[in-house]
Amino acid sequence: MFDQIDINQLRMACFGGIFLVMALLEVWLPRRGLKSGRLKRWPTNWGLIVLDATLVRLIFPIGGVGLALLAQEQGWGLFGLFGWSGGLAGLMTFLLLDLAVWFQHLVSHKVPLFWRLHRVHHADSEVDATTALRFHPIEILLSFVWKGAVIVALGGPWEAVLIFEIVLNGSAVFGHANIRIPERTDRMLRWLIVTPDMHRIHHSVIQRETDSNYGFYLSVWDRLFGTYTHDPEKGHDGMEIGLGPSLTPRAHSFPFSLMIPFVNSNEQKRQGDDERGASTDS
Repeated sequence: MFDQIDINQLRMACFGGIFLVMALLEVWLPRRGLKSGRLKRWPTNWGLIVLDATLVRLIFPIGGVGLALLAQEQGWGLFGLFGWSGGLAGLMTFLLLDLAVWFQHLVSHKVPLFWRLHRVHHADSEVDATTALRFHPIEILLSFVWKGAVIVALGGPWEAVLIFEIVLNGSAVFGHANIRIPERTDRMLRWLIVTPDMHRIHHSVIQRETDSNYGFYLSVWDRLFGTYTHDPEKGHDGMEIGLGPSLTPRAHSFPFSLMIPFVNSNEQKRQGDDERGASTDS
């Protein structure tokens, strides 16, 4: 069995390898030309990433895998109650955790208080590999509480939780990467997993596009619950990313990014279905 240090090293190695591959592909096979360069955006994005990771490690040192181990030792969770174990419990743990993350993402858009936090993620003026982990620290901590509660409630195998966390981080980086995938390949992949072209639509300034494609790994949830959008109205080259002119330009600043949840919601500019650019707060 892995100890906690081995698990963290494994997760970081997997994340680092996937991020490096995606970052290189963004240089070699970019999907969109960047209007805001990496030197302008990455210091703030990486600052948020490091801050988030540090706080989670300090406040929740046991981690998701540790919670799964604790739940198994104590006999907590539905799977322990029903006596489920092995491959079936592992598969169900993975699927239900992915559904839980999808549902959390949906709620972060529909509940105004959570949307104020989630705006930090959407305020980025471009979508690339660093956007995947650009979140406000409060949202990250709440996210861990939610995920931890689901892990304990299920009581599934710790190995499934470890695999899920590695896949979730990797798929988030892949789904946000600014890489060009052949259209035919993209359409095939979308039947199972979220692709960069599919998720990029979710970062559109047009609200009905933002309020779609919530998945991080499996694409089935958006299709199943009617939140799937196939193509952006203005095309991938013409679509505008972010939250409009009142928030997105200032989101390049690390201090302002931390303050976005506390900025008056009326400053958020999102384009409505009528394309009049009305100011709203979902």
